[in-house]
Amino acid sequence: MTSAAGLWIGFDPGRDKCGLALMEAQTGQILEHRILASAEAIAVLAQLFQARSPQLLVLGNQTTSQQWQAQLSALPSAPPIALVDERNSTLEARDRYWQMYPVRGWRRLLPQGLRQPPRPVDDLVAILLLERYRRQQSCRKRG
Repeated sequence: MTSAAGLWIGFDPGRDKCGLALMEAQTGQILEHRILASAEAIAVLAQLFQARSPQLLVLGNQTTSQQWQAQLSALPSAPPIALVDERNSTLEARDRYWQMYPVRGWRRLLPQGLRQPPRPVDDLVAILLLERYRRQQSCRKRG
């Protein structure tokens, strides 16, 4: 289904906003991540498919994934779509936020469980989906 090299796109769809991340598949390096309004996500992904020719689109398997999967697979130049279990990804993304952007000042005194990131973390969820998929592939190769 996938090539060992190339670009993978992680996509965390939502009702109002979506997370998007681009990963270099062979190294696992995140090239870009951002949050999009849901209304513009299809157009942005269509442009990415045309311009970057990704090898794979990794999509979370919860909530509205079937709707999004149907829309995305119908786009010209759409790559294969892999569904990944996205349970607990939002909580994990909050932890990842604090790893990427360490707390400064008096907020360091708050326990991490009480801290809320100052922005949405949908893009970090997209990164986590890519990492989960990559781990699954590594385990299959070894096993």
